[in-house]
Order: sequence, then structure tokens, then C-alpha cells
Amino acid sequence: MTISNPPTPGTALWLYAHPRHESFNHRLHQVGAGVLGEHYTVATSDLYAQGFDPVLGAQDLGDLASTPGNLAEQAGEAYASGQLADDVRAEQEKLAAAELLVIQFPLWWYGMPAILKGWFDRVLSAGFAYGDLDPELGVPRRYGDGGLTGRRALIIVTAGEDEGSIGQRGISGDIEALLFPLTHGVLWYVGIDVLELHVVHDADALGAEAVQREITRLSDRLRSIDDEPAVPFRRLRDGDYRGTRALRPELLPGRTDLAIHIAADE
Repeated sequence: MTISNPPTPGTALWLYAHPRHESFNHRLHQVGAGVLGEHYTVATSDLYAQGFDPVLGAQDLGDLASTPGNLAEQAGEAYASGQLADDVRAEQEKLAAAELLVIQFPLWWYGMPAILKGWFDRVLSAGFAYGDLDPELGVPRRYGDGGLTGRRALIIVTAGEDEGSIGQRGISGDIEALLFPLTHGVLWYVGIDVLELHVVHDADALGAEAVQREITRLSDRLRSIDDEPAVPFRRLRDGDYRGTRALRPELLPGRTDLAIHIAADE
């Protein structure tokens, strides 16, 4: 069986993870969703306001909740049998409809807030987002293929550090590498194309003029978002990882950085 969740054209989901509505993040969200609403129908998942439970548990496993086994497979069976929790089904419906996914969060301990990680844990269940084989090639429909193909994602992240600290030679690590588990390991894994990160640096120290500048920068980007190319990550089905799931040794030999997984880097 081939998983298919075609999006509804002109529909977006803004996935938002910040606990305070008086924050700079919330202002970005409000203005950004309004601008995006000029050419998309925008649904919002405000995880803190919703009180979303991020913990994958018995409520996600249906009749198999007390049965030993693989949790991911059991969640997939619960999805297939219509036994997922109501909050997860509601989020899946919003995501399935969305042609564009906007994910906004503050960088906490060099990653996403736990409530957002838990959203992915529970919502991207087997059978909905991944879990079948390519009928022609016999390989899993992952990394550029899967249940959520036909969608694009924009990640908006606010960071307390400056551009140097989380740049390519920064002491805290390159922001592209820090968020690779999200861009490549989550979104690209289930077939979602990923746009270049939208990073707001020094977010804790912005004055009124800088805040307005960042609001304008995001607004301008959202107005032209449909024209942006996605990051050209390599697809599993194209054969670059044939055999071992490691990049074939003749491709970019000697390199081990994460950018080897971007085809345009050759």
C-alpha cells in the first residue's frame, strides 16, 4: 500500500511553540500569520495554548497499549485502526491539509522545545507519515518520499546568540547542523521539502527598531515564499546511498560534514 496524504492547495499550518503571548515570538507569529493569510488559508497549532501533551504513551497505542512490542509499529497500527487520540487526529488533519508548514520556536539548549519535539513524536505516526515501500524500487519511501510529499516547510527560529556563535565556525555549532535532525531527519525523512532556515539572531537583545526590522524581514519573505527553492537534499530513491545507506564513497570522497547530503554541493 502506498501512503498518500495530498495537501489542499493554498492551505498552510503554522506550528508555534512558545509559552508567552507577550513575547517577541508571539508578535512575529501574529504578524507573520496575518501576512501569510493574504495568500493562504492559515490554520494554527499553538502548542502551549492548546496544552498539547508531548509525551508518546498509552493513549497513542490503542488496543496495544499494554502489549510488549515496537512503539512506532504499535502507533502505526493504532492509526490504521482509527484508535489514535483525538488531539493527534486533529493535528494530523491540519497537517494533511497543509501545502505549507511553518514551524516557529525559540532555540532552547540548541534544539527545539520539548513540546514541539513531542508533537513530531506523536503526530508523525507510521501509516500517516511513513512506513511503506516504493513499489518499483523496493526501498522505504523515506528521505524525499513518504506520506507527506508535496509539502514545503519554513522553519523560523529565534536564537539568543549572535551570528558568529552559531555560524559555520561558531563555538556553539553551526545552526544548520544543530537543526539537521529537524530539517533532514524529520521533515525530509517523511517527504517534506525544506526551505532555507529563517533565523533571528540576538533575539533577547533586540531594541524596538531591530524588532520592527525583523518583523519586516519575515513579512517580506512570506510574501514571496512561493518563489523560493527548497534545499536540494539527496533522495534515498535516487541511489546515492545504495547498499549501506551511507553516501557512496565515490561521491564527495573524504568528506564527512552534513553538507554532503545536499546534492548541489558536488
